[in-house]
Amino acid sequence: MPGTNLTRDEARTRADLLHVDAYEIELDLSSAREGGTFRSTTVVRFTATTPGAATFIDLVAPSVEEIVLNGVRLDNSAFADSRIALPDLAAENELRVVADCAYTNTGEGLHLFVDPVDGETYLYTQFEVPDARRVFASFEQPDLKAAFTFTVTAPATWVVVSNSPTPEPQGEGDTRVWSFAPTGRISTYITALVAGPYVGVFDSYENGEQKVPLGIYCRPSLREFLDPEAIFEVTKQGFDYFQEKFDFPYPFAKYDQLFVPEFNAGAMENAGAVTLRDQYVFRSKVTDAAYEARAATILHELAHMWFGDLVTMEWWNDLWLNESFATYAEAVCQAEAPGSRWPNSWTTFANQMKTWAYRQDQLPSTHPIMAEINDLEDVQVNFDGITYAKGASVLKQLVAYVGQDAFFEGVRAYFKQHAWGNTRLGDLLGALEKASGRDLKSWSAAWLETAGINVLRPALTLNTDGEIESFAVLQTAPALPAGAKGEAVLRPHRIAVGLYELNDGALVRTDRIELDVNGPRTEVPELVGRHRPAVILLNDDDLTYAKVRLDEDSLAVVTENLGGFTEALPRALCWASAWDMTRDGELAARDYLTLALSGLPRESDIGVVQSVQRQVKLALDVYADPNWREQGLARWAEAAEQALRDAEPGSDHQLAWARVLGSVARTDGQLDLLAGLLDGGAVIPGLAVDTELRWALLGRLAATGRADEAAIGAELARDNTAAGQEHAASCRAARPTAEAKAAAWASVVDSDELTNYVQAAVIGGFQQADQRELLAPYAEKYFAAVKGVWESRSHEISQQIITGLYPALLVEQGTLDATDAWLTAAEPSPALRRQIVEARAGVERALRAQAVDRAAGER
Repeated sequence: MPGTNLTRDEARTRADLLHVDAYEIELDLSSAREGGTFRSTTVVRFTATTPGAATFIDLVAPSVEEIVLNGVRLDNSAFADSRIALPDLAAENELRVVADCAYTNTGEGLHLFVDPVDGETYLYTQFEVPDARRVFASFEQPDLKAAFTFTVTAPATWVVVSNSPTPEPQGEGDTRVWSFAPTGRISTYITALVAGPYVGVFDSYENGEQKVPLGIYCRPSLREFLDPEAIFEVTKQGFDYFQEKFDFPYPFAKYDQLFVPEFNAGAMENAGAVTLRDQYVFRSKVTDAAYEARAATILHELAHMWFGDLVTMEWWNDLWLNESFATYAEAVCQAEAPGSRWPNSWTTFANQMKTWAYRQDQLPSTHPIMAEINDLEDVQVNFDGITYAKGASVLKQLVAYVGQDAFFEGVRAYFKQHAWGNTRLGDLLGALEKASGRDLKSWSAAWLETAGINVLRPALTLNTDGEIESFAVLQTAPALPAGAKGEAVLRPHRIAVGLYELNDGALVRTDRIELDVNGPRTEVPELVGRHRPAVILLNDDDLTYAKVRLDEDSLAVVTENLGGFTEALPRALCWASAWDMTRDGELAARDYLTLALSGLPRESDIGVVQSVQRQVKLALDVYADPNWREQGLARWAEAAEQALRDAEPGSDHQLAWARVLGSVARTDGQLDLLAGLLDGGAVIPGLAVDTELRWALLGRLAATGRADEAAIGAELARDNTAAGQEHAASCRAARPTAEAKAAAWASVVDSDELTNYVQAAVIGGFQQADQRELLAPYAEKYFAAVKGVWESRSHEISQQIITGLYPALLVEQGTLDATDAWLTAAEPSPALRRQIVEARAGVERALRAQAVDRAAGER
C-alpha cells in the first residue's frame, strides 16, 4: 500500500495522462477555535490524454463526505490509503470532493496555534513537500500546475491571507466569507492560507509604473517587537536587485510576509504569501548576525518568486534548482545590492553555509547535488547541506567559471522561456551554455552528478634565499564514506591564491593570482622566483567548493595571528579550515580551543565569533578526550567569563559571551554569577538581562541542579508566552534527575500530544552533555522505539525524535554496535535508515577525534 508516499514513476505516469486547469477550494474555518476538523470542498477541472484511463488524486483526511466525478457520485470506498481512485476518465473532467480535514499541531498542513497571551487561535498552512493534500484534494506533484481559487469562511474578527490579494470579506454575524481571485498557474505546494486575528503593516514597492503592495503580519502579542521598516528596507533592496538581474518583473499581484508561530523551517516561498518563523520577530536583544540571517532568509524567499514559483522543477530530483539558486541569490544580493547592510555576506556564507555543506558531504548519505529522488520519502530527508549549501557553492563556482554577466544573461533567458512552467537541469544549463559559449556538460557531470569533496593543498619548495623554487596545487579526492553511492572524483576548480605578509601583527594581502586547477597537480609558475610570503592561502575569495589546507609555515603563522587578517573573508576561510581539520582528526580538540582563545579576541565579525563559539563547545563535548574534557570546559568557561567582563558594554560581543557562559558555567562562582544576573544581585555594565537571556541563564542553572521547579515556574509566570512555555519545558527536561529525564522521554516518545515546538524544546533540554550517566539507559529505549515512531508519527515530528534523541553524546563503541545491530534487524525504510546512519557517523567521527586529542595530550 502506498500510504502517503508517491513514487517518481507514479508521478510521471500521472503527468503524462493529465493536464490540470483549475482548482476551486472552499474551506470552512468558522469553528477553528474548537480545533478538530474543518470542512474542505474541492472542485478540480482537468483533461486526460487517454479517455477511459484511471488515475488517483491525493487526500489526507479523517473522512470524505462526497466524491463526484463528471456528475457521477462515487462510493466513498474510492477514498483509501490517502488516495481517491478516479476510474474511467473523460477527455474533460470535473471532480468534486467534500471532506473533513484535520487541523494539526505539527507544522504540516493547516497548523493550529492558540496564543497563551490572548487566547486567540492562529492558523497557517505549510505544504512543502506533500501537504496541500491535508487541506484539499490535489494532484500532489510539482509539474501538475493549475490556477487556484480559494473561498474561505472564518470568524468575522479574523484576517485571511492567501496567494491572491485579500478581498473585502462578505457576510454578517459571527463569520465572513473571503473570495480570492484565481492565482496564476502554480504548483500545489506553494499555495497558502494564513488566518486569524493577525495584525498587519503595509507599504508598497514602486519602480516606474510598477507598484507591488507589500504587507507584514504577525500576532498582536509580538507587534511591539516587530521592526517593519528594517524588513521593508531589505525587501525593497531585493526587489531592485532581482528585477534588474533577472530582467523579469515580479510575477505576482502582491507580496506579503507573514511571521507565524511554531514554523518548522526558516521560511516558505508560498507565491506572494511568504511564511516565516516568528522567532525572526526578536523579543530580546540579538546580535547583528541574527539580523543578517533574517535578511538572508527574506532575500532567499523573494528569489524563489522567480526561481521555484514562476519556474518550478519538474520533479524533486531538481530540488537543488530551487534551493541552491535561492541560497546563492541571497548571498550575492546582500553582497552587491546598493545600501546593503551586509556587504560581507560571502564571509558568512563561507563560515556557515559551506561548513554545513562540508559536513553533509562527508556523511554516508552524501549524494550528488542532482540527487536521485525515487519517492516523497526520499525528498523529505533531502533538504540538506548539499541541496542548499553545496549547490549554492557550486553555483558560485559556475559564476566564476562563466562570468557573472553571462550567468545572469542565461538566467534571464531561462525565465523568459519557461515562465509559469516546469523545467529540468538541462533547461538551465542550455540557457547558460548559450549565454556563455561554454560547454557545461563536463562541468555538470563533475559537479552536479557526483558526490564527495576535494581537498586542495599547496606544495612548494624554497631555495636557500627563501625564494619559491616550485609551487603547485595538489588535489585529492578522499574516498566516499562507507555506504555512500558512487566514487570520488577530481574536479575542475577556479580558485584564487592569496599572498599575505605580516606587518605589525596585521596580515595584509599583497597579491592575488587566479587560476584553473585540474587533475591531481596544477603548477603555478607565477609564484616561482618570488620571496615566500608569511601566508599562502588557497581558494582566497572562496571561489570554489573544496576543503583547503595550509602549508606548515602558513599554518604556524595563522595559528599565532589568525585575528590579524585585515579582511573578514580570509579569516573566515582559515577558521573554517581549522574547524574542518578538527572534525577530520588533523587538529586536536585542545589545539582548536587554543586557537580559538588566541584568535577570538581579535575577531570583529560577530557571525564568525558565534560560529566559532558553537564549534568550540561541540569540540569539547564530543571531540575532546573524556579524561581531559572537564579541564578544557573549565578553561573555556573561565575565558568566557573574562571575555564577558572585558567586552564593550552593550556590544554584540558582550551578548555573545554572556550566552557562552550561560551554556558552560560550572564553578560555584560562575553559577552564582548567573543566578545573580537573574535576581539582580550581579550586574555586568551594559548587559541587558532581558527575556531570552534570562531563559538561557536559567536553563544552565536548571541543568546543573541550581534551579528547581519553583524557579522555572516563577520565570514562566514572568513570561507566560508560547516561547516562555517552550523554554520552561526545556528547563524541566534539563534537570539532572532520573525523574526529569523519565518525564521528558515519556512526553516525547510515549505520547503524541506535544506540539512540534514544545517537543523540540523538550528534546533539546533532555540532551545535556554533562549528564551522560543519566542518558545512558535511554540508548536501549531509543532503539526499541525508533521504528514505531517513524511509522506512527508525521514526518516532521518523527524526524525531530529520530535525530534529536539518538544517543549521540554516548561516544563509545557500544553505541556503534547497538546502531549496527538495529540496522541489521529492523529493516528500516531508506529514509529512516539514512537518518540513523547519519547519526551513527557522528559518533564514529567523534571516536576518531577523541583518539587524536588523547594522543595530543600525551605529547
